[in-house]
Formats: sequence, structure tokens, C-alpha cells
Amino acid sequence: MPFADLTELATHLRQELQNKKCILLYAYNGTGKTRLSTAFKDLGKRLETERLTTETDEPIETEDGQSIEVNVWRGDTLYFNAFTEDLFSWDNDLVDDRERVLKLNRDSTFFAGLDDLEMDNRIRPLLSRYADFDFRIDTEVWEVSFSRDITTGEGAAATTTTLYDIKVSRGEENIFIWCFFLAIVQLAMDDDGSGPYRWVKYVYIDDPISSLDEHNAITVANHLAQMLKRQGNRLKTVISTHHPLFFNVLWNEFRNASKYFLSRTAPGGYELRETGDTPYFHHVAALAELYRADQSGRLFTHHFNMLRSVMEKTASFHGHKGFSACIRQDDDDSDAVLHTRLVNIMSHGNYSLYEPQEMLEENKRYFRKILHGFIARYPFNPELFPSAPNSGTS
Repeated sequence: MPFADLTELATHLRQELQNKKCILLYAYNGTGKTRLSTAFKDLGKRLETERLTTETDEPIETEDGQSIEVNVWRGDTLYFNAFTEDLFSWDNDLVDDRERVLKLNRDSTFFAGLDDLEMDNRIRPLLSRYADFDFRIDTEVWEVSFSRDITTGEGAAATTTTLYDIKVSRGEENIFIWCFFLAIVQLAMDDDGSGPYRWVKYVYIDDPISSLDEHNAITVANHLAQMLKRQGNRLKTVISTHHPLFFNVLWNEFRNASKYFLSRTAPGGYELRETGDTPYFHHVAALAELYRADQSGRLFTHHFNMLRSVMEKTASFHGHKGFSACIRQDDDDSDAVLHTRLVNIMSHGNYSLYEPQEMLEENKRYFRKILHGFIARYPFNPELFPSAPNSGTS
């Protein structure tokens, strides 16, 4: 299914969720997943008039007895993406280097229930699944402080010391924010229409596991699925990711979800393709996409990154230490070392995926020879690459 832009794609997802509970999207980094989640959220925003009241819910009035009203934006989507993580920022106490705290952006509706809903006690059982540190939320100053117990010695001689105001690792910070988000999702699921998250109709989750290892990727996906599949959950969900393992676990958990591979098309459009009845083999999808780019002649610098990723996965599967083992070598092939170095250099360049730069003609020739050699070397389905030469030459 082709779409002209992200707004059109987001509109389609909203329409599909009228009859579906969940949509799963797999896409490579740089495709536009975060921007899609923002477009989806923006479509649900509406301008409403709100009457200002006192703490006792009495209207605040002007001198002539008129209620004071303001226009405010209301949304319908609780989302987790890079912008969610930006609601948390570190104060590292640069003066004394002692009291390090994570500050919360009190202006965001994300924290609507922080004052009254005992968020510490809601987050802690979720966090204990993944981490060994503790935390405290100070709702007076909107800060989170972290602590960790350190045990030394063994048996009766063991002693435990608590380290306060520590700075947790980036991965630990991400999992704390994720558990904060999950606690809010639970509140939104349980809201009877009178709570601080009654506005939530959709949950949009974009790549929550960028800093997690493989084990935690499985754990997070399984836990998320069990939560969202809970009986009586009224919320509709979109989950997008670039992590193959995370996607495949979700694929198996959400059997009735719509499942798509999201890719970009020229010029500036997008396409959804169904993954079919089995989880998608994304390295093969990536290879097919590289082949189509080659056939169209529109080869960009970031295609080297994609090619390296495919070759690394293939090398790992076949038990090799590095991707260079996947570069086709003839008996008199003196270019094998050159091609390895070229893939290394080009896949580590500072190239923007949002403003793609087309390859130089010489690099295109090298890219084609490496790509076609790789396709010819391994028994991929020839229907995916109908015009690929078997010789490895362009």
C-alpha cells in the first residue's frame, strides 16, 4: 500500500484501528518511525475551551462575574518515542558532584497523575523485573533520585551499603523511563472516564528497547504483550520498531494484529507491505530493497550501511567472525580486501538518512559488484532477484 506522505499514512493507521486492536510495524532506522508517531499524535489533537477553576472546582471569574476560559490543545494519543525520553533530563550537580537527579518536565500531560496517584508504587514492581536499583520521586521539585544497595563480604560477615543520588547508566535510565510509561499505560487502561488519563484512546510505542540486550528485548516484548492483551483493555495500539527480535516476539504474541514492513519510496513516499503468515526475515527484505535500489539506479550512501548489516547477520549465521567472509572472492580476486575496506569506510560515514546523498558513480560500481557477488554466493530465492548476474560483475 503506497502513501504520499506521513500524514496520509498516519490517517490510514487510524482508520485501520477502527476495526483492529493493534498494528505492528517493522522499519529500518531512518525510515521515519518517530516522525510517523508524531504525525499520528498530531491528527488526534483538537482545540478545546476550558474554564479555569480553583482547587475546589469553583470557577474563576472576572470583576463583572464572567467565567475565565482559555483555549487548550487536547490529544487522544499516549506515545513513547524519542520525544518522551526528552521529558527527562539530568542535573549532574556540576558544583558539588554529589546529588545527581533526573528532572521531569512538569508542563507535559504525560505526568498528569504524578501528584495524586502514587507513581512510585506503580513503577517499582514494573522496574523490579529489569533492574536492581531503586528510586524516589520528589513531587515538590519534580525530580527523581536513584539509589543502589552494594553488598560486600559473604555469609554472616556480609554488609550492605546503600549508595544514594547515583547516576544510573543510559540503559538503566531508558528502562526506568519505559517502566514509568508502562505505569501510565496501566492507569489509562483502568481509567473509568474520570481520571487524569481519560483522554487516552490510542497508545503509540516507537522503539522502546534501543539500549537493551537480546534477553531484555524478549522480556520487554512479552511483558508488553501480556499487559495490552489484558481482558477489558479499551486502548488501541501501534508499535513500531527496527529490532527484528523484538518484532518477532510481538508478532507471535499478537496473532490478530495487522503486521507490516514499512519502507520509504521515491520521491518521499512510504509503503506498507504485509509480513504474511510468518514473521518476516528482515535481512532478506533489506537485501531485496537494496536490489531494487540498484535496479533503479538510485543508490545512496546509506545503502552501504544496510548492506553491511545484512552481511554481518549472514556471517554470524554461518559462524564467521566478520562480514568480510561474505564478500565474494575469486581465485585471482585482488579486490576482496579493497571491497572490505570500502564497506567499512562507507558504512561509518556521517551520512544523513533524512537528506540522502547519492553515491558517486565509482562507488556505485563497487557497490553493485559486492551486492551481486553476495547474492550469487548464497542460495537466495532467485525470484527475489530476477536480473541479478551470477558472475558478481555489474
